[in-house]
Amino acid sequence: MRQVVFGVLFAMLWASASVATKIGIRSAEPLILANFRFFLAGGGMLLFAYLIQKGRHRMPQGKEWRQLLTFGFLNTTLYLSLYVISMKSVSAGIGTLATATNPLFIMAISALWLKRPLRWYELIGMFLGLSGVAVATYPLLAQSHGSVAGLIILLTGMLSVSVATVYYSRIKWELPNLVINGWQVFLGGLLLLPFTCFTSDFSTTKYDLNFWGGLLWLVLPVSVTALQLFFYLVKRDAVRASLWLFLCPVFGFIYAAILLHEAITWFTWVGTILVIAGLYLGQREKFAAKK
Repeated sequence: MRQVVFGVLFAMLWASASVATKIGIRSAEPLILANFRFFLAGGGMLLFAYLIQKGRHRMPQGKEWRQLLTFGFLNTTLYLSLYVISMKSVSAGIGTLATATNPLFIMAISALWLKRPLRWYELIGMFLGLSGVAVATYPLLAQSHGSVAGLIILLTGMLSVSVATVYYSRIKWELPNLVINGWQVFLGGLLLLPFTCFTSDFSTTKYDLNFWGGLLWLVLPVSVTALQLFFYLVKRDAVRASLWLFLCPVFGFIYAAILLHEAITWFTWVGTILVIAGLYLGQREKFAAKK
């Protein structure tokens, strides 16, 4: 029962990131919001690890700095900055739906990395997942509520985080998750900072309720609470943990409809069903092995 409660709570919190981002960028340019988030989330985790839990964690050493920089660049600098930029021209619901396709990208990249052919059901799963995103996005593009460029930026970000996930899994980390995440988010923010300063206009930033509300929600419920819940679920059962990702698009569209008044059409539900079917089919082998 605890895992069910934590799983549903994770999906509810993780799915809220798109709406919080859309609210935050009403008052600040995307990269400014992103950098604030990275420094607050990363700095907060590091302060907790090294001050509150003083003496329990060591600093990274030697090649660990290079590994953290690489992971932070892919997972934070590229992925999250592209994601927040895409939210300027893509609906919050589509942002959540695209995020749910992450396991399909990981599957394809893992196959290339390990030089193994993709199985037929994995290929069909990828086709269904991407088709689902296309179907759900179609009416928004047709009505000029979204842009092809924004969707490409969003999917490029998904590719980056998938590469980061595969890279992370190939490293034999000797640091705890809290320290790894703290450093990769903070270092990712440092790498992004020059681009933010060069391309963004800080004078237009409004430090109002939209900005602080969206930012703090992204930092605490999403970056901290949701990730810790997911780590808990993965430790208990990695295969079942991935099932909770299937709920994220459903919650994401509900949030977008209620809070941002985004329309939910039959295109939305058909696209969501295709993505969920693609996710399940693409991970069929894991589920069969668990059974």
